[in-house]
Amino acid sequence: MATYDFIFDGLGLRGWCGEKTGGTMSMEELLARNSGETKSLWELPFPSLDNLHDACPAIAQTRGLTSGLESGFLGIKDALKVVIDPITQPLSWFLSGALSIFQTVPWFVMIPILLGIVYLASKSTRLVGMVASFILFLAFIDHYDYAMQTLAIIFVCSMICVLLGVPIGIAMSRSDGLQRGVIPVLDMLQTLPPFVYLIPLIFLFSVTEPKLYGIAIILYAIVPVIRLTDLGIRLVDKDVIEAADAYGMTDRQKLYGVQIPLALPNIMAGVNQTIMMSLAMVVIASLVSAPGLGVLVLRGIRNLELGVGLVSGLGIVLLAIILDRVTKAALARVNTAQQ
Repeated sequence: MATYDFIFDGLGLRGWCGEKTGGTMSMEELLARNSGETKSLWELPFPSLDNLHDACPAIAQTRGLTSGLESGFLGIKDALKVVIDPITQPLSWFLSGALSIFQTVPWFVMIPILLGIVYLASKSTRLVGMVASFILFLAFIDHYDYAMQTLAIIFVCSMICVLLGVPIGIAMSRSDGLQRGVIPVLDMLQTLPPFVYLIPLIFLFSVTEPKLYGIAIILYAIVPVIRLTDLGIRLVDKDVIEAADAYGMTDRQKLYGVQIPLALPNIMAGVNQTIMMSLAMVVIASLVSAPGLGVLVLRGIRNLELGVGLVSGLGIVLLAIILDRVTKAALARVNTAQQ
């Protein structure tokens, strides 16, 4: 006898459940109905789908819900792919091109270029020296190619996050209604476990397509730059806006001449967080063929190679320090210019 039989018996829904409601019961049916032990109120289970299904087979089980969701997704997969595939194909081209460039350019050309970018962003010779020592160390332990692959993916995905995220943040700052609509989506993207991003994408794209992991990285990392762009523009002093209005500036002139320059420190902080989250997701995306240092981490886990896992993890830490210090140095220069 199921725990919640009394609900369906009391409401007269036994027939709806697909069971006989009248007539005599055989000895086997009677024993089956009374074979369950009587439970106290303290042991009463929650009326979940599975527990209600035990009392009424007409109610679907939890696995029916998950199977239905999967069947529904697979049913629209082909139509969804027809729409999404052409839109996202340029992402595969950008990722493939960046990976090819970062791996094809010789190390004695690529390293000076990277150090030149670091100096332009920070104007700090100490930071350039630190970055040089980290990159040379990675090259010395034969992790240079893996590190360049990781940097290539971060470069493309972070650039796309900024190109998409900053306009979305600006639009949110100019419309309270849009902000109320986008905030729940950002909350979902920010709280969804990273591995979950990969599940629907695996069904939509082949694991050989770079856009599979590219989309996952972008969805995971785009949230901070959107939030901080919106916040930065909303925090611009109202008196400054009123002064701009007094000078007769148009909305476009106020945006590019006043709001964005004053919000730039917050926007740069969002870019910093986006880059760091891209790095974190690149490691997880190695599960779906993303190249880079994450592949070595995954190899260390799968083959129980402690040394490989620790050394590749150290390489990821060094890359994280490089990216964090460079973006923070650029942010410090922006803050100094604002003062």
